[in-house]
Amino acid sequence: MKISQVRLLVPNVRDCFLFYRDLLGLQVLHGNEDTPYAEFLTGDIHIALEPLLVNEPRAALRESNEFSANDQIAIIFSVDDVDATYDQLKSRDVEFVKEPHDTPEWGHRVAYFRDPAGNLIEINGGI
Repeated sequence: MKISQVRLLVPNVRDCFLFYRDLLGLQVLHGNEDTPYAEFLTGDIHIALEPLLVNEPRAALRESNEFSANDQIAIIFSVDDVDATYDQLKSRDVEFVKEPHDTPEWGHRVAYFRDPAGNLIEINGGI
């Protein structure tokens, strides 16, 4: 077995679609800003968006906490240059919850931000 897709259940597919397509610049495989399902190419593993299975208030997910006990997932993107990617995303108004910094214990340089549904996203590259 191998993982082929990570499907994010989100309160607003349109907002997340626009974030992943326009701000992160991911290639769309299926769907658009008006469909209830969308899928993006990210290498061997795709990211998909689908509405939440239940209609519960999700306002807490929009908080810009660095890390939270409520986090159920973190999406990790490997990049060639964390600082350059950080600058590029900042110029597109992506709000980071932790700026680029080294984590020698893992051998990476990392930075963190959240998508419109509150999912934690890390960009990382080797030190």
